[in-house]
Parts: sequence; C-alpha cells; structure tokens
Amino acid sequence: MVRCGRARPPLNPWGDRRRLSVGLLGGSFNPAHAGHRHVAELALTLLGLDEVWLLVSPQNPLKPVVGMAPFVDRLASAERAAGGHPRIRAAGIEAQLGTSYTADTVAALARRFPRTRLVWLMGADNLVQISRWSRWMRIFRALPVAILARGPYCEKALAAKAARRLARFRLRPERARELAGRAALPAWVFLHIRLHPASATAIRAETT
Repeated sequence: MVRCGRARPPLNPWGDRRRLSVGLLGGSFNPAHAGHRHVAELALTLLGLDEVWLLVSPQNPLKPVVGMAPFVDRLASAERAAGGHPRIRAAGIEAQLGTSYTADTVAALARRFPRTRLVWLMGADNLVQISRWSRWMRIFRALPVAILARGPYCEKALAAKAARRLARFRLRPERARELAGRAALPAWVFLHIRLHPASATAIRAETT
C-alpha cells in the first residue's frame, strides 16, 4: 500500500540553479501506484541520486486518449505515490513547458535547470519501443539513461533496435553510480531490479 503524506511543493517551471543529481521518471501514470515509488526508491539508491521526479505526461503521443484519466487526476495519483517522500517529487511541469515529446522535455529541463545532472529513467518495456519515439537518439545524446528491468521484457529489450545500436555505450551495472556524472554521452545502464507486482492496467480494470 502506498503511504499518504504531504505533497512536495511543485517545481518552479522557470527552473533553478541547484546542484543536484535527478532521475526523471516519465509516464502517463494512469494511475501512478506503489510500483512507481518502488522504482523511484531503487533508482535513488542504485544511481546515487539526490531526487527522482515523476514527470506526468499531459498525453503520451503513442497512447490513445480513450481511457486516459484527466491530467489533474493522474498528477494527484503521482503525488499520492510519492507519499511525502523527501526525495521523490510528482511533477506536472511538462504541461507548463508545453512539451509533448521526451526529446523536447529533456532539452527544456536542461536549459532551465543548468546545474542539475539529469538521468532519464525508464522500464525495460520502453527500451523495446523507444525507437518509435520522436528523435529518440537525441534523448541518449542529451542525458544518460538508466533502464530498469520490468516483467517479461528484459530479453526482448536487450535485443531491441535501440539496445543493439547503443551496445558499445552500455555501462556495467556496478558502475551505475557513475551515470549521473557522466559527461561522455551516450551512456546507459541496464539494472536488474527486484520486481513489483503493481500494474496500472490491473488497477484500471478493478475500478471499471
């Protein structure tokens, strides 16, 4: 069960100049759940991050609008999933930036948070299909990427187009804590983590 707590103040959409290492966990969060917090907590530890931001997408271009809860509801679910954790923050900043594609979001965040070392976090299922994302190679060239194992996707993810194309830039898991400070890009790591049973699809099925 996700613990409830006081939500952290929203991010300043104009940015700031704090020196932090931050993991960006993007998604629809339809809804967010304990599994998202589980991944965020592991990323904090395994990558040595200061914070993780749950970036709630206004509308994923690759997902249908039908069945997608309103943005404010999904953001609220991310705030509940964060549960008042002092280093996990739910963020609706993409809506304020007006970005729809991850490549644009990370570029805007890099400009507005120039002293923050950003790391893109995503599940192995997204590595399978990231080659369908708009300007996906720009993402890998803009910031380091950490892939977190998810369900049955591990073998398929590591055989996918993106993994094969970027194979020579992959770091060994024991070097994961170097990722946030990595200046030479692309750089990515695949982390085999303890899986969590929570599923947004299952939660939606239970409530319909």
